[in-house]
Amino acid sequence: MIELSAENMIQTLGDWVRSHHCAQLNGSHLGAQVCLMGWVQYRRDHGGLIFIDLRDREGLTQIVFSPEANAQAHQEAHVLRSEYVVAIQGLVRNRPRGMENDSLVTGRIEVVVQDWKLLNTSRTPPFLLEERVDVSDHLRLKYRYLDLRRKKMSQNLKLRHLGLQSIRNLLNDQGFVEVETPVLTKSTPEGARDFLVPSRQNPGHFFALPQSPQLFKQLLMISGQDRYYQIVRCFRDEDLRADRQPEFTQIDLEMAFVQEDQVIELSELMMQELFAATVNTPLQLPFPRMTYDEAMETYGLDRPDTRFELHLQNVTDIVKNSQFKLFAQADLVKAIRVEAGGRLTRKEIDDLTAFVKIFGAKGLAWIKVKDDEWQSPIAKFLNEQEKQELHNRLRLQSGDIVFFQAGSPEIVNAALGNLRLKLAEWFDLIPENRLDFVWITDFPLFEWDQEEKRWAACHHPFTSPRETDLHLLETAPEQARARAYDLVLNGHEIGGGSIRIHQADIQAKMFQALGISGEEAEAKFGFLTDALGYGAPPHGGIAFGLDRLIMILCKASSIREVIAFPKTQKGTCLLTDAPTEVPTRQLRELNLRLRDKTA
Repeated sequence: MIELSAENMIQTLGDWVRSHHCAQLNGSHLGAQVCLMGWVQYRRDHGGLIFIDLRDREGLTQIVFSPEANAQAHQEAHVLRSEYVVAIQGLVRNRPRGMENDSLVTGRIEVVVQDWKLLNTSRTPPFLLEERVDVSDHLRLKYRYLDLRRKKMSQNLKLRHLGLQSIRNLLNDQGFVEVETPVLTKSTPEGARDFLVPSRQNPGHFFALPQSPQLFKQLLMISGQDRYYQIVRCFRDEDLRADRQPEFTQIDLEMAFVQEDQVIELSELMMQELFAATVNTPLQLPFPRMTYDEAMETYGLDRPDTRFELHLQNVTDIVKNSQFKLFAQADLVKAIRVEAGGRLTRKEIDDLTAFVKIFGAKGLAWIKVKDDEWQSPIAKFLNEQEKQELHNRLRLQSGDIVFFQAGSPEIVNAALGNLRLKLAEWFDLIPENRLDFVWITDFPLFEWDQEEKRWAACHHPFTSPRETDLHLLETAPEQARARAYDLVLNGHEIGGGSIRIHQADIQAKMFQALGISGEEAEAKFGFLTDALGYGAPPHGGIAFGLDRLIMILCKASSIREVIAFPKTQKGTCLLTDAPTEVPTRQLRELNLRLRDKTA
């Protein structure tokens, strides 16, 4: 027998044309002559017959090489290996009785090969392209083009596409115009760090990649465009995590002559269309609303996961005169009761104590409730009246555990709010397949920046204060409320927006409250403040994080699973090895010189 060489068998497509994809054939195609093209997923040699699972983006079809159908084609098929690229022509027939595979849409038919072409060979992949195989993230990202061949990854990208199309269709029908805004723009670092781009034509000057199109979409409203949207790439040079990337995609929109309710109602309609188009899930409108103060009081976070109870409770008034000094001296004391949580071991409690320290807490007080006593290092500092009041307010039962946090409101809420999420995972309190949307409204306009020792904008400096709070900008900025709104889904902030400032004098007061001088405001935002003087209409909008939304829809654990070519947690691309060093000549053209690494 002559040994076949796959490399010598490679052919071109010629005049062959694919007739169907690999998830399209069924019983209605019996007897049809078809042409399929794709990759070899599996090869099984059963002596007289060779079976191939042929894969393309849509799915699998079983094809059969039989010596009775074409002896030469059958003989040459022995060269086939995983990930070889082939085209086949053949007849559709039923699979033999008992050999059907109802887990595949094509599982009741197979294609008997009459002729075939080897279009390309493949080296042995560094990992099996199967869903059940556990592969390191490093390997998956290095060979991302192989990783994307896997069914789940391909489905994620398709779902992302369907979601984008549904959003575009809805906004087009609602009278929005899609407008592209600049990618090379001006550095106005008020949030995360900007990515800077040196200008060769303007030595010593830099563009910045946009963190969002915020200023441009406001200019579009001033220009009379009325309703704008954009599926836009944004860039932020910040530390990464599972739901963060240095470049990401926003669904960005802005509307003129609107109040908060109109932006919120359109956003809800957009979510309804998105979930129907991608996962065929109906959503009940309108979504509930919760004020920022309510969210912080009950959940400790401004992005509350409302799928489960486990609420935070304020007990400051009960323990304010306690002999436990940490409680007595604290501005705020809150507790969280875990029903039947008393089974936690001391090591597990120590692990939770280490966890809350991430959020600035110095420790974690706790009490285990027994039938006849409270087991806790702090129990001896609480008198009988305090114990009884805590028992009543927290509705304690034997077997419960209570965690306490005392200190500043910022630390107490952050520590217990995140501990609440941790406990929900540990005790399996989060219902599966449940979608809880909630709008968070009435945010503070400002937050105190401890490092800068000045007020900073909670959202951005262009968010409008409530009309009734305008006077507070000068007298009590900490009390001013913003006309801002965030949409939260299952504890993830998926969108945020506001009604914007459209009057130049109010914008000037906002800058003044933020400690931004007139000269600095002119240097950074002069083009916007100038435009506000030319008849700017009332306007507002919202931006949704597309990657995070699709991550939730795909039930993925990271937004890297829904981005074709993502970066690592260190902001690098393992596929292309970016970022890389560049030749000195390129730096010289940009009038740049690198500092000596050893200096």
